[in-house]
Amino acid sequence: MVGIKDVARAAGVSVGTVSNVINRPQTVSSATRDKVRSAIRQLGYVRSESARQLRAGRSRIIALLVLDMANPFFVEVASGAERAAREAGLGVMLCNSAQNPSEEAEYLSLFAEQRVRGVLVTPADTTGRNLARFQRQGIPYVSVDRVLPSAEGCSVSVDDVRGGELAARHLLQHGHESIVYVSGPMHLTQCQDRYTGVVGALREAGLREEDALRQVESARLDVAAGRDAGARLLGMSPRPTAVFCANDLLALGVLQSLYEAGVEVPGEVALVGYDDIEFAAAAAVPLTSVRQPAYRMGRAAADLLIEETAEETSGHEHQRIVLQPELVVRRSSTPVRT
Repeated sequence: MVGIKDVARAAGVSVGTVSNVINRPQTVSSATRDKVRSAIRQLGYVRSESARQLRAGRSRIIALLVLDMANPFFVEVASGAERAAREAGLGVMLCNSAQNPSEEAEYLSLFAEQRVRGVLVTPADTTGRNLARFQRQGIPYVSVDRVLPSAEGCSVSVDDVRGGELAARHLLQHGHESIVYVSGPMHLTQCQDRYTGVVGALREAGLREEDALRQVESARLDVAAGRDAGARLLGMSPRPTAVFCANDLLALGVLQSLYEAGVEVPGEVALVGYDDIEFAAAAAVPLTSVRQPAYRMGRAAADLLIEETAEETSGHEHQRIVLQPELVVRRSSTPVRT
């Protein structure tokens, strides 16, 4: 590869002069600048950003670690984060923990080795041990889609308890007296909070959890897991008339299973998802869903991290931003037939 010494030799100047042209051009005469820049173009020299960052002690890369990049929700989160980073002259390195605490720990270790500027993370390890170890590295991080105590770091999340309540109230208001909650792994805070919201809505309606709520827990939050959950729903007795899924991918999988079995949605089973991904509205039966402001979440999280890592920032105070969900009603959850 062409190095700075090659440029200096071609231009007939010192290595220090080439460095000044690249980093402090105002200190070099215009004639010398032109000569060095001409050599750079002719040789195709590209400076080593990693080496520059090592000398400066600061990286221009933000890491984003999400639970599942196959989920369009996290694509929107990443899009918001990338836009904020780009406007600040930074880049984003995107990684996927696959909902696995061990993989999350490995990535956090990699980020520490690379000395990234900061990390945006949707935690897979709900014990907090992974982030506690990472915190000792002195690299700032922001939790995305999960609330953290303000003393630990910044966080941007959605009120998932409220989201669960919105979904359950909608189904109850349309005549359903019992609900099946199809969840992902219940060690994930998001799944727990949405369940809590359903329980709250049932109690508000004067119904007991043990009488009016059944649960199907899935190991993953994807369409395949939703199809498996749908098969389990079909085997229930009595068969449910209302199903709330912890995300839209699960709901789309459930919808596929019900359709293949000849079960009408919403005629026989009302269905509600969560996230309001683009595919929700485009489904064969447009899906009612609890909308999360994913793009806004990613952008807000990146803005907090950029603010915390800015050279001119002093006395940064951690913030805990909680965004509000919104129920988007479509055909999959119309009232039960009378």
